[in-house]
Amino acid sequence: MTAPAPIPPRVLTVAGSDSGGGAGIQADLKTMLALGTHGMSVLTAVTAQNSLGVQGAWELPADAVRAQYRSVVDDIGVQAVKTGMLSSAALVDTVADLLAETGAPVVVDPVGVSKHGDALLAAEALDSVRTRLLPVATVATPNLDEVAQLTGVTVTDEAGMRRAAAEILAFGPRWVVIKGGHLPGDAVDLLTDGDEEHWLRAPRLDNRHTHGTGCTLASAIACGLARGEDVPAAVRGAKEYVTGAIRAGFALGGGIGPVDHGWLTRPAG
Repeated sequence: MTAPAPIPPRVLTVAGSDSGGGAGIQADLKTMLALGTHGMSVLTAVTAQNSLGVQGAWELPADAVRAQYRSVVDDIGVQAVKTGMLSSAALVDTVADLLAETGAPVVVDPVGVSKHGDALLAAEALDSVRTRLLPVATVATPNLDEVAQLTGVTVTDEAGMRRAAAEILAFGPRWVVIKGGHLPGDAVDLLTDGDEEHWLRAPRLDNRHTHGTGCTLASAIACGLARGEDVPAAVRGAKEYVTGAIRAGFALGGGIGPVDHGWLTRPAG
């Protein structure tokens, strides 16, 4: 008699669709597959998007987001949740309420702008992110633009990253990863809970095809948490995975290409 196949860890992404496949729900699900988990999705918005930018975005109703979430969580269950594009205060509040009831680790990627500089979060939703979403986060993963949006802090060096982390932690997440990829020099991120500090460094790669890095990092962290890793181990593993995906990133279309989510399975050389 054949034994039933083991059930992989289940990870849920609550985010928008990127029709070009480099970021958003598509990047999240590719990451989850690559890292040995079962990915599930709650779609919050549809974008018309390619390597050149975002040409349009259409938000889903809060009732549709709530129904998707309850459908997955109540039947299948989750070991971790990752949030991405939540374009309005109504969606942020809806998702925050759902997360507070779930009891699984939550990775919040407070998406504010796309790689091309297109706004993906309404200005009036920032207060909801600060007061409703970040307090339910196990890990928050803002980049430097999102730090400035949420705190008003402009980061220009590593000392500024430490100040930014303190500002974000004041909103309530247990841990924060300040992503310093926009600074010169090595790609450095700061993970801290206010007591422990972990500086994660990787060489800056000569590759402009980096679309989807933020979504991919947050999803990879969620995968680690779903496997039972502690936060520092999950973030270290995610950093290694994203660095490899950036190294393997490829040209697609006429603009910024995506990272390669499947790099772990590609033949060497």
